[in-house]
Amino acid sequence: MRKNELGRFSDASFLILSSLANGPKHGYAMMEDIKAFSGTQLEPGTLYGAISRLEKQEWIEALVTEERRRPYRITGSGITALREQVATLEQVAMVGKKRLATLEGF
Repeated sequence: MRKNELGRFSDASFLILSSLANGPKHGYAMMEDIKAFSGTQLEPGTLYGAISRLEKQEWIEALVTEERRRPYRITGSGITALREQVATLEQVAMVGKKRLATLEGF
């Protein structure tokens, strides 16, 4: 099996928060950043649907529109949520590594 056959991690909210942790961005810049660091291409509908949910949760906030582009930034509660999600993913990865180690020889 080739690596890309497994699929990509594509939880849009996690990817958006991860992108905005590097500074404010508008939608297209987020899509390009996410593609660069994760290999996942978010479609506009997926991106903006997740942005709307994240705004309602107050994990991100819109900034002043710049030349028809609306940048967003992560909030304090968004940083907390991202830290918690990263910790969970690290735990899952650690368990996965340990379990894979028991399968050596298969």
